[in-house]
Amino acid sequence: MELKDYVRLLRNHWAGVMVIVVACVLVGAAWTATRSPVYAANAKGFVTTAQADDNASLASVNDSLAKSKATSFLEIARSRAVAQRVIDELGLSASSSTLVNNIEATQPPDTVIIQITARAGTARSAQELADAWVAALSATVEEIQNPNRRGTAALRIMPVEEAALPGSPISPDPVRNMGLALLLGLLLGFGYAVLRGAFDRRLRSKREIEERFNISVVGQIPKVDLLERDKGGRLALAVDADARDSGQAPASEAFRKLRTNLTYMDIDNPPRIIVVTSPLPGDGKSTVAANLVAAIERSGEPVILVDGDLRRPMVASTLGLVDGVGITDVLTGKIGLEEALQRVPGHDGLRVLAAGPIPPNPSELLGSQAMRNLLARLSQGAIVVIDAPPLLPVTDGAILSARTDGALVVISAGKTRDHHLEQALEHLERVDAKTLGLIVNREPTRKGVFGYGYGYGYGYGYGYGARPQKAPRTSAKDGAPKRRLSRTGK
Repeated sequence: MELKDYVRLLRNHWAGVMVIVVACVLVGAAWTATRSPVYAANAKGFVTTAQADDNASLASVNDSLAKSKATSFLEIARSRAVAQRVIDELGLSASSSTLVNNIEATQPPDTVIIQITARAGTARSAQELADAWVAALSATVEEIQNPNRRGTAALRIMPVEEAALPGSPISPDPVRNMGLALLLGLLLGFGYAVLRGAFDRRLRSKREIEERFNISVVGQIPKVDLLERDKGGRLALAVDADARDSGQAPASEAFRKLRTNLTYMDIDNPPRIIVVTSPLPGDGKSTVAANLVAAIERSGEPVILVDGDLRRPMVASTLGLVDGVGITDVLTGKIGLEEALQRVPGHDGLRVLAAGPIPPNPSELLGSQAMRNLLARLSQGAIVVIDAPPLLPVTDGAILSARTDGALVVISAGKTRDHHLEQALEHLERVDAKTLGLIVNREPTRKGVFGYGYGYGYGYGYGYGARPQKAPRTSAKDGAPKRRLSRTGK
């Protein structure tokens, strides 16, 4: 993985990373707040011979002896015998073993100094403990050197520096603890992002999609309230919205850009019959199709929206039209084409051909020669946009795509998984259908981020989170699904 891949992972999963970092910082703060303060005080003792000597050679020998003996005295300083003397002197209730753990005895290099560092819960206790420990060590060494108390011991320890009263505790250290908590949170957050990225197969960004599938993203539709159906199932068209409405203008502009991209897709032979489909239900293909034809109509081009979903039709109810008359009536000869076409109020150049009664054999009806002739007749005087069923649960969408100029595949930002899109494109490829491009729907308006079960009543075995029936081919380099053919044409 390159640096940009790690940056993308952090951007995609920034919320989880922030939660982990904040949690670690809060835990660090709570731990720091609940710790009892610990103060440290230092006292020093000087190892010296019993008598001074003006002879330089003898003084040097005595100094070397004191240095060597100081090392042994360090072990005595850490003994329970010295601790017991301190307990008796200060009247402490702690055991000698416990008290030893609160003492650190050190010897600075090339010196005869023994430094005692005492730790306690209060500054005064630490000061008293350090001074008492040096005194107890001196008494213990004197007792060992001169057990019979006859004369003077060869070596002794003299207290030379009393402990100063500590001004602040050495523990807990808020700055250090919070810094470590922050560092730990960042490391855990980064690990979380990498782990999520390894298992998260959802498609999020235009760049990622185009690089992995070699297909152009021709439209990016923002997630706005305007594109959501109301309680009655009706949909407001984005091009009809007041541009002054807060947050709604980007949706209208997105469909105008999509219309422009279709216009310049093939200057010499622009697509006249376009299928709008998706890998799965719930990706918003019907909403995209309805708004696309409205944008085309606003440009002055006559356009017809055909509801090609003969299993769960949505177009008529979405636009508030009659849904009992449509394609099936025309194909069976019950009514004429002109009678079945309906107009949308406020859009004189837009007509809609609803689905009509749901037939028992949708795939056969959509793949018939009569359907092909109907589409050819419609395209003679207008651009035809077909709202087709999703590609994975049923074959209807692929059948329609093979008999038209191509398909626009709608996916949901941050929801559609790579193997879902991979399988959908393979379905189109098998029937030699042309993929005109991808439309990323419900893209979050903030920068950086962009399920089967179609409800047909058939047991296709698809459900959100289900594994694909055939695993997609992957690249040994990055695990991304590979396309067998470039999707530049049929």
